[in-house]
Amino acid sequence: MQTILGATGHIGRPLGAELSKYTDRIRLVSRNPQKVNPNDELHPADLLNPEEVVKAVEGSEIVYLTIGLPYRDHIWQKHWVPLIESVIAACKAAKAKLVFFDNVYMYAPDQIDGMTEDAVVNPATVKGQIRAEVARQVLDAHHSGSIQTLIARAADFYGPNCTSSVIHETVIVAASKGKTMRWLYDQSQPHNFTYTPDAAKATAQLGNDPEAFGRVWHLPSSEAFTGWEWMQKIWTSAGRSIAETPENRGRLYPQNRKHADAPPKMSTLGGFLMQTIGLFIPDLKSLHKMRYQYQNPYRLDDSAFTARYGWQATDADEAIGQILAALG
Repeated sequence: MQTILGATGHIGRPLGAELSKYTDRIRLVSRNPQKVNPNDELHPADLLNPEEVVKAVEGSEIVYLTIGLPYRDHIWQKHWVPLIESVIAACKAAKAKLVFFDNVYMYAPDQIDGMTEDAVVNPATVKGQIRAEVARQVLDAHHSGSIQTLIARAADFYGPNCTSSVIHETVIVAASKGKTMRWLYDQSQPHNFTYTPDAAKATAQLGNDPEAFGRVWHLPSSEAFTGWEWMQKIWTSAGRSIAETPENRGRLYPQNRKHADAPPKMSTLGGFLMQTIGLFIPDLKSLHKMRYQYQNPYRLDDSAFTARYGWQATDADEAIGQILAALG
């Protein structure tokens, strides 16, 4: 039995599909799980309740923790450490391996340009401190001999219907509607993303490789393009044109606009605006605290994974096309 804790999220659902390549016994756990494969076992549970975690994990050989908690500091402070403690305890009782799906928040800000699995852990935010502690407990459980664990670590997401992606609504959906795209903080900085279908495929592959346990793995991620380049790719993939005349300096225009003085269709969400909006939208207030990831070059190095498993992230243009197609 392979079990996904947090099976209805942007990673949990495609992971369920990928695991069918390795086993026909898959248990999907969430508050309201839904089948991905015909023979999936559905197990409704509140994963913040340790007793329900134990029941959800019973009989499992491999457990994947892909749950995403609401993006608020106080919620993370209250729930993440107790959650990982209960999952580790449940895996130990079931003699199950644990695959923890993670992010890069714990890395020092001066390490994010070319992040390897050995990057310095020195978080600059509350969320980063929490993820550092959770990752420490996961790896300590392995090194102490309690259970076998590994960490699958991704860059920021993008993917079909991935509404939690920082560029989904502000760039991808906006481009699909011909509206102004808005990049966070600095369009000139390079930034790479992890495509959710790639993340699911890689996580399933790691979980089913006995030699992968005991360490952190960076998942296959895109080439690092600047914010401007990402918006250009997404805009043209959405079937819209870019004015080519020198006077327009390559600015982006709706396809049906022909005048040289047409307004550009891109802008930047800067710090002041983010702080102001954050007064009304708590998730954006939390995101503002992570702004160093968009004000500096951000590149996740996936070379260790690609060298071992022999495949690379989906080409960005292909991924963007698939994301736009999913929007209908």
